Amino acid sequence: MADKPTHNFEHIPGTPQGHFVLYFYAAVFRLINRLQVLAQSGGPSLEKFFHRYPFLGEYYNEILNYLPNDISWKDALKWWHTEITVWEEKCDKTLPIILLKDSAGLSFDNRLAFIAVGLVEEDSRFGTVFAELQAPLDLRRPTLEFIAQTISIGLDSDGEESAWSLCQPLIDLGLVEVMNEQVPRSEWIVRVPAILWDAVRGSVKENPTNWCRFYRAVTFPETGELIYPEEMVARIKHIPALITQGKLNQLLLRSDAGTDTVEVVGSIAGSLGMNLMVVDGDAAVGQRDLHLLGPLCSMSHSVPLFEYDTGPGATIEAPVLRCYSGLVSYALGLEGGVSSKRSERMLTLTLNAPDLEMRERYWRRALNGTPHQDLDRIVDHFHVSGGYIKHMAALSAAVAGSHGREQIQFHDVQDAGRTLNRQKLDTLADRLESTGKWNDLVVTFSTSDKLLEVQRRCLYREKLRDKLGPAFGGTHNRGVRALFAGASGTGKTMAAKILAAELGMDLYRVDLAAVINKYIGETEKNLHQVLAQAESLDVILLLDEGDALLGGRTDVKSANDRYANLETNYLLQRLENYQGIVVVTSNLAENIDRAFQRRMDVVVPFATPQAEQRLRIMELHLPLDHEVDYDYLQQVASSCALTGGQIRNTCLHAGMLAMEEGTAVNRYQLEAALKSEFRKAGAVSPMEEGGRNSNNRNDKIDSFIHALTNHH
Repeated sequence: MADKPTHNFEHIPGTPQGHFVLYFYAAVFRLINRLQVLAQSGGPSLEKFFHRYPFLGEYYNEILNYLPNDISWKDALKWWHTEITVWEEKCDKTLPIILLKDSAGLSFDNRLAFIAVGLVEEDSRFGTVFAELQAPLDLRRPTLEFIAQTISIGLDSDGEESAWSLCQPLIDLGLVEVMNEQVPRSEWIVRVPAILWDAVRGSVKENPTNWCRFYRAVTFPETGELIYPEEMVARIKHIPALITQGKLNQLLLRSDAGTDTVEVVGSIAGSLGMNLMVVDGDAAVGQRDLHLLGPLCSMSHSVPLFEYDTGPGATIEAPVLRCYSGLVSYALGLEGGVSSKRSERMLTLTLNAPDLEMRERYWRRALNGTPHQDLDRIVDHFHVSGGYIKHMAALSAAVAGSHGREQIQFHDVQDAGRTLNRQKLDTLADRLESTGKWNDLVVTFSTSDKLLEVQRRCLYREKLRDKLGPAFGGTHNRGVRALFAGASGTGKTMAAKILAAELGMDLYRVDLAAVINKYIGETEKNLHQVLAQAESLDVILLLDEGDALLGGRTDVKSANDRYANLETNYLLQRLENYQGIVVVTSNLAENIDRAFQRRMDVVVPFATPQAEQRLRIMELHLPLDHEVDYDYLQQVASSCALTGGQIRNTCLHAGMLAMEEGTAVNRYQLEAALKSEFRKAGAVSPMEEGGRNSNNRNDKIDSFIHALTNHH
């Protein structure tokens, strides 16, 4: 050895990066030691190797600065182990390699072998050295046998290890991957996955893979600062102690999609001095690199949080994490479950949607001093959970900025909420424009009163519970369920649009007939996805064609009957506990299951319009400059028993004919449009010769049905 002063590692920073440098130099020294042994056996001298590979000589000279004077090669190998151990004992930081040792029980040589495998990951020039030393294989990555010889050579016989015993733990734990398992084991080529090499260097990326995200502990508030009811916060604050005492090793959080479960688990992890690794559980299924999660969590000192979108009856099989033994957490919706081999010490917490007071706290924290107005109105109007509030606050600031303002206003939050709704719901349901006023809807007085009752229910849905007696207990929720029943074209969808406009909310429609799937369980899954998102985003959900799923349940005569009843039962139960606003439309109210009707807060009947109403609908849909005389309009309204939708189509057709002819809408164009509309229905227009008598009979029948509906 060269004559150098003795140094220890006191000046090496006590950080993961400093620790990595020590192991890296120790592994390089083992490699150079192997070259020295080969030189003594007749191979090229070290000087010749350094001449061919100058970078190796540079590493060697750097290493000599740490070694004592006149130490032998054999003693130097042991010296590295001793001095690194002393340095580790003095370091008060969390070190990835030590976490690896503690979680997997790896020896010093195992850890050094891991670093030796990754030398080429750090410096590609090592690949050329490997290729020469492994000739005639000509491999730039090390083989199993090469690593064992490099780590063991020059040590006493009791310290020598076979290639397999030295590297088997690394392979079994997923720390090292084999690239060619089809060849003899001694020739296996091994490598360290890139995300683990980053982790051992203390530089974990924000997105280590496309299915997980990394958060440092400082990102999250302390458990006592979480915005939940006092009782829930107290339970959360006790969790770190339970984990430390070994009484708890798994945590299951249930909540709606808008709840910030990441913040909850992150605060618990922070209390343990740990970071957080959030895993998209659905995306991670089947990923080839999922086995790396355990080592990644150990080296990054992170608690894994698996997020799943579970449907009714679904059970998630929790993945087994190798090389990790700490807390594992899961975030699910209110349906489905988790099956785990560690479930004997699992705690389940249900995080309910925030009330008015908690929403205000969420908004104030999310706005973080950003100028704003109408906060009381914002808090009262947007019934969303903390995660979505955080998202909407950030979007609102961007919306205000696009208008040249710093101050956030109510309509900025509306725009932000609409953007969020589109991101989450547009692939699941059809967005309808929330337009119109109640004056635009021509219905009977009884129907109008019922619609206003629905609106009042929606306006006071959260505050109503304060006006209820003790007999209600916890059975009342803030959900509003309405059934709009009536023939097609009688204004059900239009009423839903006006309701949304009056409430200032978004409206999304789902065709229940299209949701039904022939495959068992798929219908419930489809319903779950749209109901869960609509509920958490607090939009009005319009379930069209309710007869498809909510018809009377049948006797079970076949498997199809049984599963159809299960689908109906699921929707009944889900709507009963629904926390948002849902409107179900039906063309045949008499076919709706009575159990479903009992669960409706309001049933609104929509009857076919009578002559006076038909006249009003025509006047609303014809352009203001039309040239159809009033007497003719009265005659049409009296003779043509059309629904509101048919009248709309007729006026649209007449307007198109007027555009084509370059005139204002006149009687002849309206008459042609009526003729077309009746033919579409397979009938003769009463305004044609010979058609009036038959239609008068229809009108009388329609009047009779209308009278019965109002009486009911």
